[in-house]
Amino acid sequence: MAEVVPRQPGGAARRRASAVELVDLAGSSTPLERVATGIAELDHVLGGGLVPGSAILLGGDPGIGKSTLTLQAAAALARADRSVVYVSGEEAVDQIRLRAQRLDLSDAPVKLAGAVDVEALLGSLGGDDAPDLLIIDSIQTMRLEALEQSAGSVGQLRACADALIRYAKRTGCIVLLIGHVTKDGQIAGPRLLEHMVDAVIYFEGERGHAFRILRAVKNRFGPANEIGVFEMREAGLVAVPNPSALFLSDHDQEVPGSAVFAAVEGSRPLLVEIQALVTPGPPGSPRRTAVGLDSGRLAMLLAVLEGRCSLVMGGRDVYLNVAGGLRVQEPAADLAVALAVLSSVAACPSPRGAVALGEIGLAGEVRSVGHLELRLREASRLGFTRAVLPAGQAVPETPLALTPVRRVADLLDLFPGAWSGA
Repeated sequence: MAEVVPRQPGGAARRRASAVELVDLAGSSTPLERVATGIAELDHVLGGGLVPGSAILLGGDPGIGKSTLTLQAAAALARADRSVVYVSGEEAVDQIRLRAQRLDLSDAPVKLAGAVDVEALLGSLGGDDAPDLLIIDSIQTMRLEALEQSAGSVGQLRACADALIRYAKRTGCIVLLIGHVTKDGQIAGPRLLEHMVDAVIYFEGERGHAFRILRAVKNRFGPANEIGVFEMREAGLVAVPNPSALFLSDHDQEVPGSAVFAAVEGSRPLLVEIQALVTPGPPGSPRRTAVGLDSGRLAMLLAVLEGRCSLVMGGRDVYLNVAGGLRVQEPAADLAVALAVLSSVAACPSPRGAVALGEIGLAGEVRSVGHLELRLREASRLGFTRAVLPAGQAVPETPLALTPVRRVADLLDLFPGAWSGA
């Protein structure tokens, strides 16, 4: 009887895995090589430029300017003697040429293709002469013939993205994937897509608004949450080098219901105007509308104002807007929101030349915020003279006059004589 030999895990045909090399954390590393796009705000969002071999996912609403921005970046790189390939699965080559003519980019040596087959595309590009930048517009239109699913399905998205990312890592080509978004603003397809790429950036803003916000929500080669600001013009997207001045360009401190917040987006300080309008509403069903701020956060702050300041809000409609199209996500904006609401209720302007910053808790306490020095420096640079801020926070040296606030009810003292009928 033959001897039975135990079967080895993985089968005899499987090769023995090579040993994994372990290195010290304190070892030296080669600095990242970056490719500047020539668009300062885009380079700022990416952490200094594009990294060879990286994969970037760009998302945004239809018509927001994704294709315009990428075509402008492609033309700038091509004019700087970089090889660029722009592949569209949604538009014909003639349509891209028409956009290039409108943007005065026709002379840029960008290679165009209208294709949806990833295998055929990568086969045409090869490996030895890979382009410096490959733009795919959009990843939801791409497909692999080996898979039976239609373009845009979960299987196709995962497989196409994997093939393009492996091509980037193998050749050093930078791959920029443009992605559709769902109605709630998230990139369509599996969240795995965002985990696969090296950077995820979103284009934010309203189609009817002139200004666009480019925001990095993930970046393996730089800080996340950096933003870039652009203005949409007939000649394309134009970078805005001083966003604070932009968001305050129409600011009038003499109007009730307005307050200025010193925000920090990534490493950039920004001053934005928060506007509130409080009007009488039907009893029992007041409206709460917020643009640029989380509506749940607004509802919580109104409840705190009612509970801790004895301010009746149940029969009042409240409308809140962050001027300029920026979306504020920091809890540090609480104090400015409360100040704007109180200013509207009191029908009295906020203190002249003041910025406000501080987080408000449910007990009505005002909590400290981070990056205070950055915020106050930006406010001083733009000519503000006063800061309303948490009372318990250590304050760096600043030329601004300080108004410390320990509890939200202390804000009522900024509008003396306004609360007899409130």
